Amino acid sequence: MIFTGQTRDGPRRVEVAIDNLVIAGWTGRDPAAVEHHIAELEALGVARPKRTPMFYRVSNHLLTHAPHIQLMGGESSGEAEIVLLDLEDGLWVGVGSDHTDRAAEVHGVTLSKQMCAKPMARDLWPYDEVSPHWDQLVVRSHAWKDGKRRLYQEGRAGELRTPGSLLDALAREGGRRPGTLALFLGTFAAIGGVESADRFDFELEDPVLGRKIAGTSSFEQLAVAG
Repeated sequence: MIFTGQTRDGPRRVEVAIDNLVIAGWTGRDPAAVEHHIAELEALGVARPKRTPMFYRVSNHLLTHAPHIQLMGGESSGEAEIVLLDLEDGLWVGVGSDHTDRAAEVHGVTLSKQMCAKPMARDLWPYDEVSPHWDQLVVRSHAWKDGKRRLYQEGRAGELRTPGSLLDALAREGGRRPGTLALFLGTFAAIGGVESADRFDFELEDPVLGRKIAGTSSFEQLAVAG
């Protein structure tokens, strides 16, 4: 994949093959907020996690810059998340969507996450440029439905576990494998409930340095033939 590293010294090309793609779930610092998201998905028939946080390893080919994604059926939805890239030249920060098949999620969370592409914006920031004010970073998403755009998610990085704590937890569970890593750091509850969309916009805002990374995906629903 080819990214653009937006650094204080100017843009630079970041070309990398991602060896490991891991989705972290239930990563909130506030137990009440974690419980809210668990309850939100329980209402859809999704079983409670065995522990928190959870780590779901999925196929690395699912990570994509494609602005248009094909999906099976119409029961999937996006989740805006900060994405931490652990590369040979250090840590980078971006934003993506853990698009998830909600119908499959009832049968298994890992299965549901494997079934959808994970769109990611092309821009990255060096982790060391944002780590001093990490908790102030803002994640936001908007869902488009029938031509109408609405705020779908919004939250600060300070509501989630830190990247370091999640990397440590991943290593303790034996999930840190050799090679490059893309780690989705967790998401926020949907405003008004989980629902599918025709297009999903996701962004990461740095209010301290006054910059933003943004991505978008539109969707084509493929027919379920049997």
